[in-house]
Amino acid sequence: MHAGQLKHKLDIETELSSQDTYGQTTQEWVVFLRGLWASVEPMSGREYFSSQQVNAEVSHRIKIRYKAGIKPKMRVKFGTRYFNIVSVIDIREGHREMHLMCTEVIS
Repeated sequence: MHAGQLKHKLDIETELSSQDTYGQTTQEWVVFLRGLWASVEPMSGREYFSSQQVNAEVSHRIKIRYKAGIKPKMRVKFGTRYFNIVSVIDIREGHREMHLMCTEVIS
């Protein structure tokens, strides 16, 4: 992976559950990793079609340098946009590059 490919800055967030004084569970998103350089790519028509065989919702691939601890069910904050992480792929298991297969949250 060349540094020039990583031209977008984003944050990885994780969901945190807690209980208030009344015993009600509250959920909030907190920053897990801040200021990561990444490449955000919409899936091309052919890739999107083939990805439907595994998961019909994957719409974007986000490439980053390897960071331990990133898991599905986390989300990516990219400017004002949010992407739910569906799958985390450690390319060639080399701990150098990761691809996050994501779905964009439309609100």
